[in-house]
Amino acid sequence: MQIIDFHTHIYPEPIAEKATQSICDFYNLNTDLVGTAKALLERGKKVGISKYVLLPVSIKPEQVHHINQFIVQEVANHSEFFGFGTLHAGMKNFDDEIEYIRNSGLKGIKLHPDTQQFPIDDARLFPVYESLQNGFPILVHCGDKRYDYSHPRRLRRVLDLFPRLRIIAAHLGGWSVYDEAVELLKDANCYFDISSCMSFLSPKQMEKYINAYGTDRILFGSDFPIGDPVKEVESFLRINLTTDERKKIAFRNAEIILNSDTI
Repeated sequence: MQIIDFHTHIYPEPIAEKATQSICDFYNLNTDLVGTAKALLERGKKVGISKYVLLPVSIKPEQVHHINQFIVQEVANHSEFFGFGTLHAGMKNFDDEIEYIRNSGLKGIKLHPDTQQFPIDDARLFPVYESLQNGFPILVHCGDKRYDYSHPRRLRRVLDLFPRLRIIAAHLGGWSVYDEAVELLKDANCYFDISSCMSFLSPKQMEKYINAYGTDRILFGSDFPIGDPVKEVESFLRINLTTDERKKIAFRNAEIILNSDTI
């Protein structure tokens, strides 16, 4: 079975170990992996992952363009990679960077409100949301009971204000607040990925949340390097799904997003 990993992170090799440790520290987690392209490809190959979506995050506005350039180069270097770009609510000019992301062949935009420290429904982002309706998908980190920046309630407000946005809500729409996410987002017009969920939820719980949203809207993701693609695929295969449902989550839904003519 083909698998597209829709949620991965890599860093330039000189800083990869430090960057990996930093994100582990943020979540109070541990990993034996280092977030390099080589390590991602090696782990994914072991379980049949053929394509990967790179999701960068810029902690500071002034880092945005440099990070996007890195992702563009990695996509050029590796045929297995698709890339999203990063933006930051504190930027002074969104339009030029969105144009760069689009013209460079990247497939969407990633926002991580908790580490970037702005709410999903920050009014500074409204011009971005307005300009991207019917266009680029935006993958948003959602949920963390320690913070309010990424609460699914805030995503729901954005979806109501900008109904034609193409949103992917990471971590089943609400990492560590899964039930609240389902209540708020089950009828929302968006996709969801399952990254960083299977290590915290049983296969039965995963089945419940996937069915609540519907398999037509779910994407596989490992959250490398915090998540190990090998272990994540093994956990995914333990969820009670039909063959058709599993294929939708593993690659078919991802192909719809990545091959959209609006990108």
